[in-house]
Amino acid sequence: MANGDYPVQFSVDYPDRDLDRLTSALRIFTVIPIAILIGTISGWSGSYPSPGGTTVSVTIAGTGLLFLPVLLMLLFRQKYPRWWFDWNLQLQRFGNRVLAYALLMDDRYPSTDDQQYVHLDYPYPDAERDLSRWLPLVKWFLAIPHYVVLFFLYIAGFFCVVFAWFAILFSGRYPRSLFDFVEGVVRWHNRVAGYMYVLVTDRYPPFRLEP
Repeated sequence: MANGDYPVQFSVDYPDRDLDRLTSALRIFTVIPIAILIGTISGWSGSYPSPGGTTVSVTIAGTGLLFLPVLLMLLFRQKYPRWWFDWNLQLQRFGNRVLAYALLMDDRYPSTDDQQYVHLDYPYPDAERDLSRWLPLVKWFLAIPHYVVLFFLYIAGFFCVVFAWFAILFSGRYPRSLFDFVEGVVRWHNRVAGYMYVLVTDRYPPFRLEP
């Protein structure tokens, strides 16, 4: 890894071909089955009003990404169990495949195990050498500037996906400039997640869309 590269690496292969217009047009529906599947893994909760005027809450229990156990292990043992690392990485990869599909970045249905066209990677950290024992307690606070920037990037990314949706319907192609921007927003998000939530690096995420 070059000195200028951030440990969390993310990219999506640009589909330099005509995309399926029908599944792209109906993407909000075709993504539902795989979204439900990942929801059962990550967990989901919601509420809805019942006819009697009361509110009914529904919760689906799931394991999701391991954050608190990793934080406690780093704090008290300065250790990051390898199988916890592998679980977080593979679940993030799966989630990003579903996200890329939902964002129209490809028309191939997300696989539950193959990486396909979405690439997310970060090295297994040496907890004693590479990770601080105490920094994970304040990373949520240090990452506040990124929350602010990402809020606006998410809004801009949403409109890019809407424009791309129309472009795919009429031309079959995802405009490269829009694709690169959306890819950059997701890359930024993953860097912040790797720093603050998955705790695989103590290097502060850069403020940039590029690799």
